[in-house]
Amino acid sequence: MKAWIAGKYFDELKIGDKFLTVSRTITEADIVNFCGISGDFNQLHTDIEFASGTPFGARIAHGLCVMAIASGCVNRSGLVEGTAMAFTGIKEWSFRTPLLINDTIYVKVLVKKKKESKKADRGLVSMWLEVINQRDEVVMEGQWDILMARRPLTE
Repeated sequence: MKAWIAGKYFDELKIGDKFLTVSRTITEADIVNFCGISGDFNQLHTDIEFASGTPFGARIAHGLCVMAIASGCVNRSGLVEGTAMAFTGIKEWSFRTPLLINDTIYVKVLVKKKKESKKADRGLVSMWLEVINQRDEVVMEGQWDILMARRPLTE
């Protein structure tokens, strides 16, 4: 049985291409589940009373949790589904604004660079991502490097 491929192949992406992803709301369950997976039970994420006394005034989502959700938004939007072979790096990533429970994000993606691989079936794509909240604020941004499959010659 052949796998279903929804994503863009290395060959189809051009430097300067722009994409917008689906959106996703950060939930209480996301934070609780990330605490369990990561082992990070920092009071900033888990304690309402503690967090209310911080400059944020409420519990915030883990930055890495939001980055993971952003990755899911990129995948669900069909950009890399079935064509990403490996996530190879993050560069210049910055966390600019915290996210609270019930904030909603989407991702703006810009194809920044492409690099041919020695292997004919793949290439490296560098994408600049901006994670945007419901107030159109950039909450985090940076470069992701992804090894992408080339379109098979048999297709």
